[in-house]
Amino acid sequence: MTKRILVTGGAGFLGSHLCERLLAQGHEVMCLDNFFTGSKQNVLHLTANPYFEVIRHDVMVPIHLEADEVYNLACPASPVHYQKDPVETIKTCVHGSINMLGLARRTGARILQASTSEVYGDPKVQPQTEDYWGNVNPLGIRSCYDEGKRCAESLFFSYHRQYGTDIRVIRIFNTYGPRMHPNDGRVVSNFIVQALQGQDVTIYGEGQQTRSFCYVDDLITGMTAFMEQDSTTGPMNLGNPGEFTMLQLAEAVIRLAGSKSKLIFQPLPPDDPQQRRPDISKAKALLGWEPKVNLEDGLKETIAYFRKRLA
Repeated sequence: MTKRILVTGGAGFLGSHLCERLLAQGHEVMCLDNFFTGSKQNVLHLTANPYFEVIRHDVMVPIHLEADEVYNLACPASPVHYQKDPVETIKTCVHGSINMLGLARRTGARILQASTSEVYGDPKVQPQTEDYWGNVNPLGIRSCYDEGKRCAESLFFSYHRQYGTDIRVIRIFNTYGPRMHPNDGRVVSNFIVQALQGQDVTIYGEGQQTRSFCYVDDLITGMTAFMEQDSTTGPMNLGNPGEFTMLQLAEAVIRLAGSKSKLIFQPLPPDDPQQRRPDISKAKALLGWEPKVNLEDGLKETIAYFRKRLA
């Protein structure tokens, strides 16, 4: 059945891939974005589709639209962007969620919150399961995003309990792929841009901190599958449980990019988590979902994208 679907943050990295997937499934898609970190270039190839429309709007301002489903992805998601204006980041998480939940409540739409593994902070439990409450510094420079997303989750479950709003909440772990912003400060894009430009590749700390990297196509598959199921509201982890050190990632990027870049080491930034790896047992059991794209294949696609963009 064709649905009318609203995607906030639809011109961003994840949002543009989601819009593309939903259109391919035959739905009508409204892409709402204020273009703070999103880009028209990310959705330009979709604009010829008569079932796609772009709305320049900030989720912090109420808007009246009719929708069957809402994917709430609007929020700067990289440290460089969300720390640029931390007050704006918190307001986007909180006011944006309130406005979209209000829209969903009025229209009876199902609404999905794109939450984040950052709600776990610097975890003391490995891997992270959905019932872990996290270890977050509420006063640190990352707290605008970490606590903003935690508050958004609280709002979603409060609307669900108080008003019966049909919610879904996912927690997204590190995701990478084409259409990442080259200056977003994320480790994958940083390493690739530095390697392609022949610059030194910057490692923070000793490079032994670990992350798990999920290719964007796998993430979108999990996200849409979770939205369609009727068994649970979540929260549900979506990510790749494969764990790599920053040194391993940097060495792989330099090799695949054919670069002669050298590694340099800088002090760790404040509150940088030492480990981050999802437990995806729930996603496997409920959705039959797990990532298919291995890190090397995903990096090849991402490097090819950046090579073309930087040229």
